[in-house]
Amino acid sequence: MDWLSKLVEVDHQFFLFLNGFHNDFWDTVMFFVTRKETWLPFFAVLLCYIIKNYKNKTVIILLFLALAILAGDQISVLIKESVQRLRPVHDPVIRDLVHNYYRKGGLYGFLSSHATNAFALLTFSAYLFRNRYYTYTLLLWALLFSYSRIYLGVHYPFDILGGMVLGYFVGNIFYRVLMFVENLFFITRHPTIASTTLSKQNAATIFLVFIVTFAVVLISSRNLYAFNIL
Repeated sequence: MDWLSKLVEVDHQFFLFLNGFHNDFWDTVMFFVTRKETWLPFFAVLLCYIIKNYKNKTVIILLFLALAILAGDQISVLIKESVQRLRPVHDPVIRDLVHNYYRKGGLYGFLSSHATNAFALLTFSAYLFRNRYYTYTLLLWALLFSYSRIYLGVHYPFDILGGMVLGYFVGNIFYRVLMFVENLFFITRHPTIASTTLSKQNAATIFLVFIVTFAVVLISSRNLYAFNIL
């Protein structure tokens, strides 16, 4: 199909444009950005506010959040194996032009599990907390986390876009199922999930933790780069 070939060509060119902005310092930064372990302090703060705001409903909320991320991850893997679109680093058409750092990942890349998981978390928790400042912070994190996959040469932009869409739908669906379960079994326990929001102060704290975590990544990367450790 001619239109599909053109779409793939656009994806290739956009990938090369985004992947082309690199140097040794940013290689190290993106190496840390793409790792889930880097963001543990950030995730810990989210967990604390879920516990603080929802108290005896924390377990059911965390269960459905975990199920959303797990479902998104497994669906993305299933799509990878079904579509079998090669990652840029494995694609013979483009691999010699790819800047790849650290790992090449599996053979197939459509669609991105990193992007799927990030946007499932973003969507579910945005509905949960109902605070636009929090949503902006999580969106910024999700975009940075997803972009790192293009920078490192393991995903095309459309791999990321597909993961974003899947993550949104998975997060949305599991939040709605959570609402159904609450109304069915936990309606008498207050506060209700839908009536509880994140305060501006709490949202500001989450943003601050995000900024501090990223600043630590930048400083650590600068030191590692200066001493030629990574």
